[in-house]
Amino acid sequence: MGLEATMIAIDNSEYMRNGDFLTNRYEAQLSATEFIFQNKVNSNPENTVGLLAYGGNGPQVLSTLTTDFGKILSGAHETKIFGENHFSNGIQVAALALKHRQNKVQNQRIIIFVGSPINELEKELEKLAKKMKKNNVAIDIINFGEEAVNTSKLEKFSSVINNHDNSHLVTVSAGPRLLYEVIASSPILVEDGFDMGGAGDFGGDGFNAAGGDLIDPNMDPDLALALRLSLEEEKSRQEREAAEKAKQESQSDLTKIDESKEPENEDKDGDTDMKDAK
Repeated sequence: MGLEATMIAIDNSEYMRNGDFLTNRYEAQLSATEFIFQNKVNSNPENTVGLLAYGGNGPQVLSTLTTDFGKILSGAHETKIFGENHFSNGIQVAALALKHRQNKVQNQRIIIFVGSPINELEKELEKLAKKMKKNNVAIDIINFGEEAVNTSKLEKFSSVINNHDNSHLVTVSAGPRLLYEVIASSPILVEDGFDMGGAGDFGGDGFNAAGGDLIDPNMDPDLALALRLSLEEEKSRQEREAAEKAKQESQSDLTKIDESKEPENEDKDGDTDMKDAK
């Protein structure tokens, strides 16, 4: 898994009050932000994540790059919903925050939520995408709520910024699945080794076996998320135990081989002693 510094850019424009996503677009976005943060930090202990809001009067950095989710959460809940979408400015400020990361070995990534109409023209977006690509900034876009208006522009932007499949566009329509659920099984997170199939998937055998089939994620998303993360931790623990067991068995086999050679050596030594006696 790559070492990354990630800036999450959230949309706090007036459109985020819309209730087509549970409980509204803004709250759905915050749940997804928490999920993404945990994924990035768990995938590599040296990963850092920052948070930026780009609605209102313009972009505002809510948390610089950190591994402390408390800082992310505090910044997110202190943000007010107002104003318009400032997509281009938001990306540029996020890129500036990434440029000042302490660990220059970290790859730069922006994950931006877009839940309101983008005002920029396609030509302006294409120019911005080329600039970000030149600066080695990968950008993942979560397009939801206003997909009918934004999809065409964002597809063009994503095609320009994409460099060896390092950037992705995920378009999410309102429906029974929670926003973070869709993101969890998308290339944005799956490529980092956090494939939500199997043990971590709603409807997957591992999740259902652990009681996931008794939980309606729409009714209790926090509990569903906690169970999902718990299953992933358990899966990692089992993998570590299996690796340790295989290592011990390998060492045991080597010991047995060494022991099986000792009697043979003793017999040879004995024969030599007999010859000497003669």
